[in-house]
Amino acid sequence: MKYILLTLVCFTFFFSNAQPDSLYLKEKPKKYDGPQWAKKNKATVDLSEVAFVNWNAGGSNSISGLVGLQSSRNYSDKYFTWRNNVVLRYGVNKQESRELRKTDDLIEFNSNMGYKPSVASNWYYSAKLNFRTQFANGYKYPNKDNPISRFMAPGYLFFGGGMEYGKKVDKLSAYFSPLTLKATFVLDEDLANSGAFGVDAAVLDADGNVITPGKRLRKELGILINNSYETKVAENINMQHQISLYTDYVNNFGNVDLDWRLDFDFKVNSFVRARFGSHLRYDDDVKTKKETDVPGEFEEEGAKIQWKQFLGIGFAVDF
Repeated sequence: MKYILLTLVCFTFFFSNAQPDSLYLKEKPKKYDGPQWAKKNKATVDLSEVAFVNWNAGGSNSISGLVGLQSSRNYSDKYFTWRNNVVLRYGVNKQESRELRKTDDLIEFNSNMGYKPSVASNWYYSAKLNFRTQFANGYKYPNKDNPISRFMAPGYLFFGGGMEYGKKVDKLSAYFSPLTLKATFVLDEDLANSGAFGVDAAVLDADGNVITPGKRLRKELGILINNSYETKVAENINMQHQISLYTDYVNNFGNVDLDWRLDFDFKVNSFVRARFGSHLRYDDDVKTKKETDVPGEFEEEGAKIQWKQFLGIGFAVDF
């Protein structure tokens, strides 16, 4: 009996001392490695196709494709945040008995840097840079002899500083900058001479010869307001909203340039997704032209609202 009692005492002593140590090991906090860079890459391919065989209502066979790449590198700690992303897109459409046509074309880079004075604050002293242009020539189809846009014609650069509010700044952000530089590049000679995208046009003599070439750079200084919001509206449906408002102090102050994007991503599974997008734009420097009674001659009209809509299904791969 005494051996049994001695054994029970030993077991009791062992477990009474071992159990707290095991609990301590489970609850021991993980080692803090400091702030980290968050990296994300996504490649997408969106397709749409329609085909007809003996279809009595008529129609044209067509196929469209859009290839995209998004890459982001974001850093944050208690006081400092630095968010960078690159967006590349190119899309084409081919219809029966018609030439290949471009449907989308974008090169865009964003870099946002912010500092907040206290951990509890949701306000950041912020600086933002945005640059965008395109890969290939753009045309007013079916005319493919005279491009209406090219690589770096136009190219847009926005750079400025101000204040940004965001409780989760990568999901919800409101930004105000009283001083933002807007630079418009038109590096194509013909487009610069015609005064495209708001640059000063060339000075011509009576015979149409160029006396003074057109400017290839237009600089403005104004107010920029940005708002972005990303949320899950339903299971497997994600919404992204981005709006930008800009007005120049010197040239027609109060005339606001608008850029508004609204995108819905519908996730089918880990790879297949559908996307619906809307892009609304108004830029007072981008004037439209209409054909006159004289063949080959055009007269300038005012700026108009530009709108682009996209709906497609395809594949997305994160890597």
